[in-house]
Amino acid sequence: MTRLSTCFDALRADNRKAVIPYIVAGDPSREGTVTLMHRLVDAGADIVELGVPFSDPMSEGPVIQKGHERALANGISLRDVLAMVTEFREHNTDTPVVVMGYANPVERMGYASFADACAQAGVDGLITVDLPPEEVKPLNAELTRVSIDNIFLISPTTPEARIKTIVESASGFIYYVAVKGVTGAGHLDTAEVFSYMSKIKAETALPVCVGFGIKDAASASSIASVADGAVVGSALIDIMAQAMADGDTEQTAADHAIALLADIRQGVDHVSRGN
Repeated sequence: MTRLSTCFDALRADNRKAVIPYIVAGDPSREGTVTLMHRLVDAGADIVELGVPFSDPMSEGPVIQKGHERALANGISLRDVLAMVTEFREHNTDTPVVVMGYANPVERMGYASFADACAQAGVDGLITVDLPPEEVKPLNAELTRVSIDNIFLISPTTPEARIKTIVESASGFIYYVAVKGVTGAGHLDTAEVFSYMSKIKAETALPVCVGFGIKDAASASSIASVADGAVVGSALIDIMAQAMADGDTEQTAADHAIALLADIRQGVDHVSRGN
């Protein structure tokens, strides 16, 4: 079993839903990323999603795009991201870490070398935003070889016939994009999410986690009522960026993000307990 499957099994046994924060590796700083990862876990994160900085993050909204820009300005590469996971694993061997990025850096490293480097670092799952399932077989073979899950996005505009194609290549969990457009955009409609998720659940037994539009405890608890987990990214990155723009230290900026995640954890658990 992988860390992801173990995590979701434990959550299911406790009648709880996953809280999955997304941060960009190297934003606000290279030095603070691993500390922030540990603090997110302490605040209630079940899985940590770590973004690999990329020059053209096409699925991201302005908030995360700026996070990528800051991380690139800090000189963060794919190998730096894997080094951060290695450092995180020195003190945490249980919490799953998912790396989210784009195909170009992975292809430049080579699928076999990338899979080996991820396994050595302690990565548990991969999301490659711009690699379609029709082209994923060579990468999947290498990831399967080292027991790393390959996680796919499904959006409200994904045709029903294509859902089956996607889930056949996926493992770990399915990431459902709750709103049309980029991260941080649009209005979250829980009824619409529930309706579409029923189509996904009809094709796979994998957990389905929802992101793109979760901003606070209320939106997270709403999603937790219909999904297996809630992913929050833009809200965390924005609250840190705003704090630092106001002159706060990185420590204080991180405090704001941690407080937000703790509120989200409480909101999700409120639903999980059936209150």
